[in-house]
Amino acid sequence: MATVQTPLHSAPPGEGHRVVPAQPSGPVLPANANAGTNGQAVVLPGGPARTGLRRRVAAWLRRTPGLLLLFTAGLVALGLAAGATGIAAVRQRSDLVGGVAAGNGPLVVAAQDLYRALSDADATVASAFLLGGTEPPALRTRYQQDLAAASDALVRLAAGVTAEAADAPLRQISANLPVYAGIIETARALNRQQLPLGAAYLREASALMRDALLPAAQRLYTAVSVQLKDARDDASAAPWLALPLLLLALIGLLAVQVFLVRRTNRVFNLGLVAATAAALVAVLWLGIAWVGAAGHLDASRDEGSAQVDVFTEARIAALQARGDESLTLVARGAGAAFEKRFAETMNRLAGENGNGGLLADARAKATDAAGRAAADAAIADVKAWRDLHKRIRELDDSGQYPEAVKLAVGTDDAGAGGIFNRVDEHLAQGLRHGGDMFDREVASAGDGFGGVAGGLGFLTALILIGVVVGMAQRVMEYR
Repeated sequence: MATVQTPLHSAPPGEGHRVVPAQPSGPVLPANANAGTNGQAVVLPGGPARTGLRRRVAAWLRRTPGLLLLFTAGLVALGLAAGATGIAAVRQRSDLVGGVAAGNGPLVVAAQDLYRALSDADATVASAFLLGGTEPPALRTRYQQDLAAASDALVRLAAGVTAEAADAPLRQISANLPVYAGIIETARALNRQQLPLGAAYLREASALMRDALLPAAQRLYTAVSVQLKDARDDASAAPWLALPLLLLALIGLLAVQVFLVRRTNRVFNLGLVAATAAALVAVLWLGIAWVGAAGHLDASRDEGSAQVDVFTEARIAALQARGDESLTLVARGAGAAFEKRFAETMNRLAGENGNGGLLADARAKATDAAGRAAADAAIADVKAWRDLHKRIRELDDSGQYPEAVKLAVGTDDAGAGGIFNRVDEHLAQGLRHGGDMFDREVASAGDGFGGVAGGLGFLTALILIGVVVGMAQRVMEYR
């Protein structure tokens, strides 16, 4: 069999002989491809086409038109974020201020009404017992009105209070108030029969009031006061997200205009100037609205809540002193403990010399003439009450019990009842005045946010329009 000789390829002249590598059989694969299972070429992603596109995009963005479009997108996104957060912040704080005015403030008033009604009920029923038999209709009506006011305040508090610290006091008062009223009715029935046991039931009811109901009412008042403070702090908090974003948008607008001046030698761009002015107005408007609202909320505390708190405490102290004065006489010679408590309460109310205590504190915290006048009038009447109380004790200690009772329950200017009523009215005037100041300042805080949300929306639209129109003019110049 003949052997077939494969001819040798001759090398090009001058290069000598070289080995020519054998070419692989099958299709030639590109650098970024693998052979498939069937031998076909499979092109992997991210090849030269995509790499080239990225390079072209990067190169285009480095040119002025690309930079301008990039700045436009950034300013539009920043303007939208700043405007949206500003509007949300204003609406949130406006709702919080409304909650202070319509929710937390009335809850504090309800807690004050509850404490005052309980104290007044105890003092009133003690005064009624001094007269023996059937108490005067006026005192009976006042006692019943106090119980109704306490029940109404409990309903308002149970419906609106959210602090966990208020749950236990609410349950305690709700459970013990009917018990107190039942003991009082038993004492009244025995007192109408001229039985001494009625006084014992009265002392038991008063102990329940002093040891359980009033401390629970105090804890409840503290809980809703803390709730009011927290709500007021939230309402006056700075819009920490909205203001920085608006300032950042303003700085971005200024920076882009500086870039355009250097790149294009154009000093002004009307669209960007309008957007910058709108951003500046938005920053100032939101900042001024927040500062004004925070100032009014602070004033609602200093000129309102602070006065209300001390006048309320002084009024309750006066009511407790009045109850102790009556219980001392009801005890008929065994009321040393009530007399001691009367002296301690009076010292807390007006100080040992009559010029200190809660009343002096109320006068110091009064921020206007009306508040100081109410405190001054109460101080003068408490001094007169103390002098009259000494006379009552002298009559009782000397065996002139009927005369002492008559002087204690008298509602004219010469009786302790009349002087106490004047003290109570002066303190109520100071309390109402502080409440009016609170309502007025909180309303002013709410008015400070009025129209701000709509204004920020309008200014945000101006920013966006100004950015798009102003930047579009410069981009079009490069076509």
